[in-house]
Amino acid sequence: MNAQTKMAIIAIVVVIPLTSIVVYGTNVNQEFTSNDNSKLQVVSSFNPLHEFSQIVGGEKIDATLLVPVGVEPHDWEPTIKDVQRMQKSDLIVINGIGFESWVDDLIENDYQGIIVNTSNGIELNSSKEGHEDEGHEDEHGHLEGDPHIWLNPLYAKIQVQNIANAFANSDSTNSEFYLANAEKYNKKLDSLDSKIRTELSGCNSDFIAFHDAFSYFADEYDLNQHTIVATTNSHGEVTAKTLEDVISTARELNIKVIFSEETVNTKTSQIIANEIGGRVLVLSPLEIVSEDNYISKMTQNLENLKEALC
Repeated sequence: MNAQTKMAIIAIVVVIPLTSIVVYGTNVNQEFTSNDNSKLQVVSSFNPLHEFSQIVGGEKIDATLLVPVGVEPHDWEPTIKDVQRMQKSDLIVINGIGFESWVDDLIENDYQGIIVNTSNGIELNSSKEGHEDEGHEDEHGHLEGDPHIWLNPLYAKIQVQNIANAFANSDSTNSEFYLANAEKYNKKLDSLDSKIRTELSGCNSDFIAFHDAFSYFADEYDLNQHTIVATTNSHGEVTAKTLEDVISTARELNIKVIFSEETVNTKTSQIIANEIGGRVLVLSPLEIVSEDNYISKMTQNLENLKEALC
């Protein structure tokens, strides 16, 4: 059953008055009307945004994560139960930039809450397999490009602030609470940014990631990302020619560490590492749920990058 069929079923099962969709950022004065004593019902599309929402909202919100443990957001589509949960929510926090392909179906089925697009205000990189122009709009008017904005801590700050602004506008009684929590956490992200900038300063700049996830990170810290899979999801084809090209690049740049990810088979990275007399480390795109939080996972990435570059 495809997503379109699922949404059609929900349109029948859940009878909702027709209303216009509100995307946060198009109307800063929009406030969701809810009972004074109820918490904001917040659904977040994937793990980093769920963590940011919990940090900003604290005990003032009920937070739900859509993508289950161990599942990549690139692969995920909502079940009927997921759609019902979203239809009951006050706000849905998304990454944007086409990362949540199911959003348009939700809008077409008259979702009445607020969609918080956390990419608002961020300058986008175009996707290699997409369009050459930055900020290209698709047929629905959504910006397309590389979605991995959360891997740049300074862009993560903007995402956190977008979440706080949306919560504050939706629940004005607790607006100062949300904004103060965002300010406190963003100071931690500033410290993370400073740590990365300082500790990678003076090191080599070329690294080989598994897939094209670290362009915003690389741009921020003056690094050069090379990839095994040249797409912004980890399911691109790896051919013999691909392996030859990556091995050649690694030898040319004297790279001795090949990065893999938590959810992919390390065999491909290991083949390349064996050919160059190197080794495999993990560079996490933070897309799946783990016991570690955003800052600790980014710090682990930093330590592995230091082994590769410094």
